Order: sequence, then C-alpha cells, then structure tokens
Amino acid sequence: MGTSSPLPPPQTSLRPEPGPDPEPAMAVPELIQPPVPDNPATTATTKPQSSNQPPAGDPDHYEQTHVHSVYESIASHFSQTRHKPWPFVSSFLHSLPPGSLGLDVGCGNGKYIAVNPNLTILASDRSASLCRLARENTNADPATRPNAGADVCVADSLALPFRPGCADFVICIAVVHHFSTPERRREAIAKLLECVRPGGKVLVYVWALEQRASRRGWDEGGEQDLLVPWVMRSKKGSSDTDETYQRYYHLYRKGELEEDVAAAGGQVLDTGYEKDNWWVVCTR
Repeated sequence: MGTSSPLPPPQTSLRPEPGPDPEPAMAVPELIQPPVPDNPATTATTKPQSSNQPPAGDPDHYEQTHVHSVYESIASHFSQTRHKPWPFVSSFLHSLPPGSLGLDVGCGNGKYIAVNPNLTILASDRSASLCRLARENTNADPATRPNAGADVCVADSLALPFRPGCADFVICIAVVHHFSTPERRREAIAKLLECVRPGGKVLVYVWALEQRASRRGWDEGGEQDLLVPWVMRSKKGSSDTDETYQRYYHLYRKGELEEDVAAAGGQVLDTGYEKDNWWVVCTR
C-alpha cells in the first residue's frame, strides 16, 4: 500500500455508548502476539474534544491509542454487552454448505463461532483479551466444547496469518470502520478477499452514518470520523470515578462500502442495512 493520507480530524460524539445492554482445510495457526502498545489505554471525559487540529499523521499510533488499547481495557465490560448474533449474520452463516471452512476476522468475544455447528471457523482478533474471552465462551458452549479455544488466535487485520485462498467464507463484523484512513480501510478489505478461494464469500459490516432513527441520531451530512465514548461505570458505593474511553470510528455513508470493495479489487454480490450498519457480501 502507498503512503497513507493524513488522518481526518475526528469529532467526538456527544452520545456515549452505554455499558451492559470444503475446500482444503488448513492447520490452525499458532497464536500471534500483538505489538506492545505504544501507550496505555486512553481515558477522556465525554466533553467534546477540539477538532481544529487533526491528529499526527501516524495511523498505527493513532489506532493503537484510540482502538487497540481501548479494547484491551474494556474487553470484559464490552463482552457483557455482546451476546445475541445479528439476524443477517446468522442467516449468512446458516446459508453456507455443511463442512465449509471460514474465518471470523475481528471475532470479539466469539459470539458467531458456534452459530452454525456444521461449519469450521477459525477466529482472530487484534485484542488478546477478547481472544481469551472468545476461547472461554467457546469452551462454555456445548456445541463447540470439543475444540474449545483451538481456533482463536491474536492477529492484526492488516497482517492476517491465514494462507491465501484457504477459506470458503470470511465474516468481518464491525471492524473495518476502526481503520483511520481510506487506504487502510480498503487494504483491510483486500486482506479479507485474499483469504477466500475463487467464488468464496466475504461478509463485512460497518457502522452507518445514516442512523437517524437510533439513539445516536447520526445522519447523512454529519461528520463521518468520530471519537465515540465508552463509559465504564464505577460500582455503586465506590469512590472510584467513571472511566471514559474514546474509540475511533469512520461512519460509512450509503454506497461508500461498495466503493471500498471495488477499490480493493472485490465484486459486490449483495448489500443491505441492519441495526445501524451497512453490510456487503462480496467475492474476488
């Protein structure tokens, strides 16, 4: 990939995210340790930050601060709010032939690994803490207990450890919007496409700009690059103060995800909107 363009100036959302609410098979990759964080998790108040000056033009450092370190810090709390699979993702997984081999890139707490027990899914996430939770959740699920933990590894979405063309399908849910430049978002999609065999399908979900009906109230014409607060509430009776972590998001306008797929060399098969997200099914 060429040199990334300067990062867009992020805006800070005024609405905090709430807390708890058979092609050939391949060997399971060894765990890959993520890079050592440059900084500890960043905390901030929910007051809007100044957006007059854009962040320094180092997307790796920026994402480490506003994505990777944040998810390491909030992993357990975040996992408590992520249980029920989204309907279309579940439908997509159940539409695949039994015995299919797939990847879940950015698996979070692993809630999609056992949706269809007739599939083999190798899962990865950039957060070691979320990978640990995904293995624990897999171990707790009777459908996946025999292989508990074996199919989850720590990996960066821009440096996936999977052999090109190894998978029948890939899902990547709520990940690509965390990359802070257009070039990196397109590169992330290209990496997903590289993983599937010819004719294999890739399902990508990203946050939508058009969320007028949601509690967030974002809509077309608004800012697309935001720092969205995640508030860690202190326990009742505790003298500790609430902690707020700022996560970077690029909100996709209608049609933008399809443009990124095309720029990444993919072919769009289907698109749609679900739960304030745009999704696309594509192939290479």
